[in-house]
Amino acid sequence: MKKHLTRKSLLKGKRKHGFRARMATSTGRRVIKRRRQKGKHKLTI
Repeated sequence: MKKHLTRKSLLKGKRKHGFRARMATSTGRRVIKRRRQKGKHKLTI
C-alpha cells in the first residue's frame, strides 16, 4: 500500500478554506453561519 508522503501547504489551505476566504463570498458566509449553529469549536482550518 502506498504511503501518503506529500505535505499540504498550510498557507495555501488557509487562503482557500480560511476564515477570510469564507467571509469573502455569500456561500462562504452561509458555511460559517451553519457551523456556528451546529456549535462547531473550529469554524475553519
